[in-house]
Amino acid sequence: MSSPTPSIQFFEGIYEELSNVSLRRKRNSGIRTVLMTFDSLKAIEKFNSFTKRYANSMLLTDEEGVISVTPSSLKFVFGGPEGDEIERVNCEFEVEQEEHWERFMRFMNRYAETNGMAYTDKEKSTGE
Repeated sequence: MSSPTPSIQFFEGIYEELSNVSLRRKRNSGIRTVLMTFDSLKAIEKFNSFTKRYANSMLLTDEEGVISVTPSSLKFVFGGPEGDEIERVNCEFEVEQEEHWERFMRFMNRYAETNGMAYTDKEKSTGE
């Protein structure tokens, strides 16, 4: 039996490609925030958003199963000569419980390995 390839979906059956992810932790509360950036969304490019079911969540799937995340923020950043082309989409959500964070990090490690992404610690790389 083969393990499912790690994937991200806003709309069931449409697999998105993550461009970048930023992990943050609020000093006062300890709550972690994830900011995922997508340079493009296949669902929008193919106009499938009107024909596919959107459940107000993002599905992160890997060999352990499915993580259903409800974004706290979904921001479309436009650019181009006319200012009407989607440059990227930023999706943000918070992770409060430690076991949820650990599960998310296992997913991200698998997704990064499968998609040739690398982790860099900003604080360590800038000497802060």
